[in-house]
Amino acid sequence: MSNNPPTINIPVPLSAYVKQTLELYFAQLSDHDAVNLHAMVICEVEKPLLEAALTHSGHNQTKAAKVLGLSRSTLRKKLEHYGIS
Repeated sequence: MSNNPPTINIPVPLSAYVKQTLELYFAQLSDHDAVNLHAMVICEVEKPLLEAALTHSGHNQTKAAKVLGLSRSTLRKKLEHYGIS
């Protein structure tokens, strides 16, 4: 029997990962300017979000739209935009 205390897994907020990644991104820019950062970050996050919601809902677009808080037509437009079928 181990005398080690039990491990408690405290989830790290997604925002902490985003902040860390953006800090790394800015550090790698060196002397270059960041351009269209908002659009770039949204695209990087939105596509896997849509994919995860679809997987979670068994690829039922109506359920995925509800999970995401979007209308089904908005979800369909976003899926088309990202080439997700």
